[in-house]
Order: sequence, then structure tokens, then C-alpha cells
Amino acid sequence: MSNLILKAENISKHYRLGVIGSGSFKEDLQNFWKNTFSAGGNKTTSSINTEPKANDLWALKDIDFEIMKGDVVGFVGKNGAGKSTLLKVLSRITLPTTGTIKGKGRIASLLEVGTGFHAELTGRENIFLNGQILGMQKKEIISKFDEIVAFSGIERFLDTPVKRYSSGMYVRLAFAIAAHLDPEILIVDEVLAVGDAEFQKKCLGKMKQVSAEEGKTVLFVSHNSQALKNLCTKAIYLEKGRLIDMGNTQDVITNYLKREQTLYLHRIYADPDTAPGNDSIRIKRVEMLPQYLSGSNIIDIRTPLVIDFEFWYLPKEEMDLGVSIALNTVMGECIFDVDSLARPYKKGLIKGQCTIPGDFLNNGSYSINLIFVKNTSSALFEFEDCLSFDVEDFRANTAWYGDWPGAVRPKFKVQLQQEEI
Repeated sequence: MSNLILKAENISKHYRLGVIGSGSFKEDLQNFWKNTFSAGGNKTTSSINTEPKANDLWALKDIDFEIMKGDVVGFVGKNGAGKSTLLKVLSRITLPTTGTIKGKGRIASLLEVGTGFHAELTGRENIFLNGQILGMQKKEIISKFDEIVAFSGIERFLDTPVKRYSSGMYVRLAFAIAAHLDPEILIVDEVLAVGDAEFQKKCLGKMKQVSAEEGKTVLFVSHNSQALKNLCTKAIYLEKGRLIDMGNTQDVITNYLKREQTLYLHRIYADPDTAPGNDSIRIKRVEMLPQYLSGSNIIDIRTPLVIDFEFWYLPKEEMDLGVSIALNTVMGECIFDVDSLARPYKKGLIKGQCTIPGDFLNNGSYSINLIFVKNTSSALFEFEDCLSFDVEDFRANTAWYGDWPGAVRPKFKVQLQQEEI
């Protein structure tokens, strides 16, 4: 047990939507007293009885885990799963409603852009300010000062007030400070996505270094599964504030993706009277059928995707019918829109299929719209967001796992040839 560095027991976090405070000065004072004067040095504990109400929100509920010295732990889950809230509790930025956290040593956290910075102070002054917040002596900060500045790459702006920094410069300086001032536990949220590709690579390399070479513990939230797989020794999967899985990174991420994707890869309706559609079209089935690679059950950029669908066709008049399939990003940007040949069809059940080849899509989140077109000119019915899925990253023979640019990622070869001089 000597290597145990962080232990969470029965951690829950409660919020009351639309309410600031508890509603009474007495209860606020009681909560403050219980949370502030908890027992035992580097220990956070709380136990507050809260009557359930209609506007209650439990951002975390009954979380238990142990983290050992030198572990690199990745946190996975959908937006709103409770990952950032848990990191704030572990960082002691916010107190849990119930439960106990025991930790050893200094904790450095990078949770939001500019957290802990004073906008009117310069970059140089904020290095010393952040160091002191982390409990460092001035001589310790001075000994690391040159390394921090070199890593951040903001030498030219060191004596400029940080209120004039871009979000990328904020993150560069904040990460450099957090990683170089010898914390025993380094906590990093998704804020690294603000930085450019080169800096992301530096940050991931630094986190590997402080863990493998210096024995530090790293807690890391990211939606980039490939980065988590390459960096983390363990992973924790949260869903709706509850801990669903913890263990080997590959196994946890596989479980997470399988659970999330199952919800969106199938739409099946047995009764045409209640199925989506209108007087002319009724949907029977829309499915995404991934052609998984050998031994895999994860959709990644190499996976061919078959879109298979059936619908009841109930025309009220003669027309040419065509079906379009539109693929959109999570932000609503259309990646492509392909269609069938428009022609007359008889009343009855019609089947359709389309294949998105492997090594075509970039990693990311996507949705499918199924559009039924009358006489090549007007939409007869549109089944929006009928399928929704994630495509995971996969890279061979590269050590960089920053964002890959582009809407698509086709595997075209670039040919090089040495010319004789």
C-alpha cells in the first residue's frame, strides 16, 4: 500500500439546478463548516444529507477507486459524464457532497484555459504566482524558470500581461508551469486540444516522461482514444456520473465505444403505422453494419461501413423515387451526399444499401441523414440523424497523436524519388 497515492471513497457531487447556495444561510454555514474543517492533512471529506428534489443533479454518484504512484490514468466518457467534475474534486477546486479523498504530495491541475492566472500580471509574474499556489519555494521556482520558459515557447511575450495572450499561449504557459514544478500528481483536462499539433506532441511526450522517468502520477481527460491508448496505463470510464469500468486502457476504451456505439447503429421499426415517415414513406429499418477488421470490435478509420436500410413505399401518385444518404459531422457540416438512380417503384417494401470504404473518413463523430427524393427535385421525406457513430483514430509508424487535419482522410500515397546529381 506504500505506492498508493490517491484514493477516492464514495465520492458524490450534487448540484441543485437554478439555485445559488442551498436556500438557507443556516444550511450554507453548516455545509461550509463540514467541508472546511474536515479531518486529516492532505484529505478532503464531506458528508451532507440532501433531500431529493425535482431539480437535483448528481454530477457524480458513489465513485470509488485507487491510483498508484506512477500510474497514467485516462478518463473516458461522453460530454456530461462527470469527467471534469471529478477532476475538479480531485484537484480540491470543489468539494464533494459526500465521500473522502486521500492523496499524497502536491497536485498540479490544468483544467480550464487560464485557471490560476492573474490577467493583469505578466507571464513571468504568473510563473512565480502559480508556483507559490502549488506550494513551491521561490528558489525552487527560479531553478525551473528557464525550463518552463523554453518549453512554453513564449519568450518574446514573457513580460506582457497575460490578458493579451491568445488561448493557445495561455495553455502553453499553464502546462509548462504545471509540468515543471515537480507535482506528485499532474491533472490535465481536454484543454490541450486548444494547442497546436506541435505543442500537443510536446505535452504528450512530457506526460510520458514525468510518469516513466520521474515516477509522477498523471490523470488525463481526452476524447482522443488513440492518445489515451498510447499514454495511459489505466483508464476510468464514467457514464452519467457513475463509474462504469476501470482497468486496462485498451479494455476500458473498447467497452466504452461498444456501449456508446450500440445505441446509435440501429433503428428498427416493426409497425409501419408508428414508424418514422409520412403517407408515402415509412421506415422499417436503418442499420450501420461495420465490417470490423480481424479481432476488432471498434470502428476506426480503416473500417468499411455498410449502411443497410428498408422502407415501406406507399405512393399516392406516379413519381420517380431516389434515395440520398448524407454524412454530416457532429457540427452539422456535410461531408458528402450520395444518391441512388431515380426511377419508378411499385408499392411495397424496398431495400437499399451503401458502403463507405475503409481508409476514407477521418476520425471523429458523424451522423447519417436518409433523404427520399421525388422526381429528383423535392424531398419526399428526410430521416435526420437516423444513425450516429464515432470513428476512432488509427496510426501506424508515427509517434504523433495530435489532430489530423481534414474532413476526410483517404489513403493516397505520396511518391518520392531520389534524383541523381
